[in-house]
Amino acid sequence: MFYRENGQFKTSYRSDQQIFPIAQDRWAMLAILAFAFVAVPLIFDEYAFRAIIIPFLILSLAALGVNVLVGYCGQISLGSGAFMAVGAYMAYNAFVRVDGMPLIVALLIGGLCATLVGVFFGIPSLRVKGLYLAVATLAAQFFCDWAFLRIGWFTNDNPSGSVSVSDLSVLGWSLESPVDKYLFCLLFVVVFGLLAKNLVRSAIGREWMAIRDMDVAAAVIGIRPMYAKLSAFAVSSFIIGVAGGLWGFIHLGAWEPAAFSIDRSFQLLFMVIIGGMGSIMGSFFGAAFIVMLPIFIERISLVVGMSTATAAHITFMIFGALIVWFLIVEPHGLARLWSIAKQKLRIWPFPH
Repeated sequence: MFYRENGQFKTSYRSDQQIFPIAQDRWAMLAILAFAFVAVPLIFDEYAFRAIIIPFLILSLAALGVNVLVGYCGQISLGSGAFMAVGAYMAYNAFVRVDGMPLIVALLIGGLCATLVGVFFGIPSLRVKGLYLAVATLAAQFFCDWAFLRIGWFTNDNPSGSVSVSDLSVLGWSLESPVDKYLFCLLFVVVFGLLAKNLVRSAIGREWMAIRDMDVAAAVIGIRPMYAKLSAFAVSSFIIGVAGGLWGFIHLGAWEPAAFSIDRSFQLLFMVIIGGMGSIMGSFFGAAFIVMLPIFIERISLVVGMSTATAAHITFMIFGALIVWFLIVEPHGLARLWSIAKQKLRIWPFPH
C-alpha cells in the first residue's frame, strides 16, 4: 500500500530512465547511505569494522567486478583472485617506488594494470566459451601466483616474499583507525557502484547482455563480439584490481600471494551465484552472505561446543548446498527473491 508509484508521473524520457524511477526507492537508498556514513561509525566497535564491515565492502566491490563479466556479459572467469593480486601488487609498487605517490592514484594504477592483464587473458574468449574459457582464465591465477612468488621485483626484493604498507593518508586524512578505513572503502564502493549501475544501463551494457543471451544473434544485428567481450574483461578487471588494492592496503596492511589464491576466485564467483548474476544489488547480497555465514556458524559452534575445524567444514557444506539450490531453484539468486518481494509489496494487500 505504501510502495506504489501511483501519481508519480513521468513527463520526460530522462525522468523515466532514472536509476531509481520510484520515489520510495530513492528515499530508501538515501536513507541507507545516510545510515552507512553517519550511524554505522557510531554504532559498531573496532572488531566489527575489522572482521565484518570492511571485508564486506571490499568483497562487494570485487563481486561487482565479477558480476560485470559473469553476470552481464556471460563470460565465466576463475581468475578474479589473480586480478586482485595484480591490483594489490602494482598499487604497492607505485606507492613505494614513486615518492609522494597519492594513495588513490596508486590504487587506480593497480586497477589499470589489472585491466591490461584481464584483457590479455580475456583474448581466448573470442574463440572459446563456457568451461574452456574458465580453464583459460584459470591460467591467469596460476601464472600470477608464480610471478608474485618468484619474481623479486614485485615484492621490492623482500626476501620473505611478503609486502606491507603503513602510514596511509589521503589529502591529510590519516587512515589509521578502523572508522577512517571504513569510510574510505565506503566512498570507493559508492562511486564504483554508481558508475557500474550507469554503465550496465548504457549502450555498452546492452551489448554485454546481448552477447550473454545469444552471441551469434548479437553479431548478426551489428554488435562486435570482440569489442563487447574485451571491454567487459577490461571493466571487470579494473574494478577487481582496485578492490585488490583496497584488500591489501586497507584490510590486510601486509600480505603475500596466498592472500589472493584460487580460493579467493571461487569465493567471488560464489558471491555472484548466491547474490544474483546480472544484478548490482546481488553483488552486495552475495558478499554479505559469504562474509556473515562463517561468523554466524562460528558463534553457534562456540555455544554448542563444536570444534573450529568442524565449523569450517559445515560452512563449506552449506556453501555447496546453497550454490546447488540456487542454480536449480532460483538461478538469479537473492536479488531475484528481493525483486519478487518488492513486486508483491506493490500490490499488497490485494490478491495476485
